[in-house]
Amino acid sequence: MIENQQKVELLIADLGSKDGVVRVRARKSLVAIGKPAVDPLVKALSSKRELVRWESAKAIGQIGDPTATLALVRALEDEMFDVRWLAAEALITIGKKALVPLLKALTRHSDSLWLREGAHHVFHDLSDRKSVGVLRPVLTALEDSEPSVEVPPAANTALKVLIKG
Repeated sequence: MIENQQKVELLIADLGSKDGVVRVRARKSLVAIGKPAVDPLVKALSSKRELVRWESAKAIGQIGDPTATLALVRALEDEMFDVRWLAAEALITIGKKALVPLLKALTRHSDSLWLREGAHHVFHDLSDRKSVGVLRPVLTALEDSEPSVEVPPAANTALKVLIKG
């Protein structure tokens, strides 16, 4: 167990390498490890180093573990567009289990343009799937001329439906 933790720590460190081959190899190894690598990858999503955040978001998306959902929702507000995009893609991979945390974030932080953009991307892709038609009013609110005002009530309504259902 300790040996595996040390391996994961070394691989996480390699995510910041200037050598792209080293980064890709480390990411693929972390993805192969799977769930045991998720918590360290979630921590790495908060790194000051952009490459580490990017690789972490990519790896989490490839693993698709719902336990990373809250960290991915926070990553939708990353200063780096590519990290935000990969976080949204990871949330899409996670699917329905990502909806409640993302809707809750929208009710609290609808003033965040980056969060709204990421949520729109996620909801747009997930709204095509069965049983998530509840997202259409939220998408409409996100596309409204005043989304920071329109999104919270739409997100609250969707939350109520999802939590009851």
